[in-house]
Amino acid sequence: MGRYVARRLLQMIPVFIGTTLLIFLMVHSLPGDPVRAMWGDKAADPAQIEQLRHSFGLDKPLWQQYVDYMKGLFQGDFGQTFGGRPVWDEVSEAFPVSVRLAVVALLIEIVLGIGLGAWAGLKAGKAADTGVLIFTLVVISIPVFVLGYFAQTIFANQLGWVTPNVQDSEDITQLVLPGFVLALLSMAYVARLTRTTFAENLRADYMRTAVAKGLPRRRVVGVHLLRNSLIPVVTYLGADFGTLFGGAVVTEGIFNVQGVGNLLYKALSQREGSTITGVVTIFVLVFLVLNLIIDLLYAVLDPRIRYA
Repeated sequence: MGRYVARRLLQMIPVFIGTTLLIFLMVHSLPGDPVRAMWGDKAADPAQIEQLRHSFGLDKPLWQQYVDYMKGLFQGDFGQTFGGRPVWDEVSEAFPVSVRLAVVALLIEIVLGIGLGAWAGLKAGKAADTGVLIFTLVVISIPVFVLGYFAQTIFANQLGWVTPNVQDSEDITQLVLPGFVLALLSMAYVARLTRTTFAENLRADYMRTAVAKGLPRRRVVGVHLLRNSLIPVVTYLGADFGTLFGGAVVTEGIFNVQGVGNLLYKALSQREGSTITGVVTIFVLVFLVLNLIIDLLYAVLDPRIRYA
């Protein structure tokens, strides 16, 4: 196990360098001058523009900018915003908010997605199965921003159960509605994936053996069926937890959640390359760590899996 973890950590290094390079090149290939855009429609002094470009290192060759960025990154320096504030300070304030929102969404996704999928899988071919498949198909077909405004109108404006916008991101109860909207699409995929794996494993030989041995149905379903069916679901959930951060851009905008998604949207609108690159670099690190944790969880779910 130790050698496997060490090998995976070494594999993360070229992946991390390659992804950050790609992100850096994509951000800096956007048309327009981000420094000139700070003045909007107003006239700007060319000398001031050149001075700011020099202070942010934008007058250097692109490869030199990337090398300087990576040097600072390994020293914990994510650069500075155009306002002169460290990018890490911006991220450190917004990141915990997005983590709480993503955790709420993931819990909803796990409980509802696996619950509905397991119920449909055990009732394969029956009315309950058909109802779950139709419901998840409808959810998948509706864009996230439509679901967000619909939920905001019904539960906040008409029923008055929650506030339309999040007033305090520290209050976990105010994140339930945006977390539910954020989780809906992934919950539908989890339900369909769980339903498929349950229906397939119900016909497996080990299931017939467990039933023939006279084991209680609760043990057959809860131990043998559930653990083997969750392997592909856990793979999806682990990758989706990182995806929830990126998907939060729309949800955080609708519900005024001051998280990483909101920060990324503002940085994109203002063409702040250092902020965009810093935020997406955090996303890359989250994905890499989560993929490693998922691989290690396989052995917990299925003892037959061993790591060479």
